[in-house]
Amino acid sequence: MKRATLDAINEARRAKRAVVRAVDLASGDERLIDIAAAGETSLERAAFEAARADKSTLFEDDGESWFLAVYNPPLDLAIVGAAHIAQVLAQMGTLAGYGVRIIDPRTAFATQERFPNVAISHDWPDDALAKAPLGARSALVALTHDPKIDDPALQTALHGPCFYIGALGSKKTHAGRLARLKAVGFSDSDLARIHGPIGLNIGARSPAEIAISILAEMTFRLRTDGEWERIAARTTA
Repeated sequence: MKRATLDAINEARRAKRAVVRAVDLASGDERLIDIAAAGETSLERAAFEAARADKSTLFEDDGESWFLAVYNPPLDLAIVGAAHIAQVLAQMGTLAGYGVRIIDPRTAFATQERFPNVAISHDWPDDALAKAPLGARSALVALTHDPKIDDPALQTALHGPCFYIGALGSKKTHAGRLARLKAVGFSDSDLARIHGPIGLNIGARSPAEIAISILAEMTFRLRTDGEWERIAARTTA
């Protein structure tokens, strides 16, 4: 790998951008493809699909063979609210490959005893997310039921590129949440990004079952119609 390529990969990682290093197996020539700016060539589309699948692969086209090495940003799960559901979801998210962080200014709930080996921030969500911004491979899950905590987190997420935004609460609670957010300037299309009531409708009742439904919905968004559909819309416009 050329030093310039390595530097570019490291810069993309710091900026939380997905890139693919394409290496011509015959000549050794290499190209670094920025997925957010990928065009419509067969190689770029193959790189896009490899990044979407999160899997490096071989690609052959018109007699040329390429190795596509995927460099996706780390998966990030920001959980707002140190609830019982959060305890289970943090464990599941870690097992699924996410870097999990808990954000809750209520120090009595957000403790290392309740969330071992998980990063905890006692800042208010807008401050915490300003220090560690959400990226295209970030999911934000709001669980407190407290508008003073959840709403700033949701507003920050709606201004960013995260692939999943979810908020706990009944249909009535969610309707009130949407009304508050609309009153501060968010459009219907903005608000449609929020999954509420949160999680796939699998009849979940216990904290563990609700956590399963949330992680399943996150996975669906990530692997099917999440960040990749937004990227595709930009690259084919």
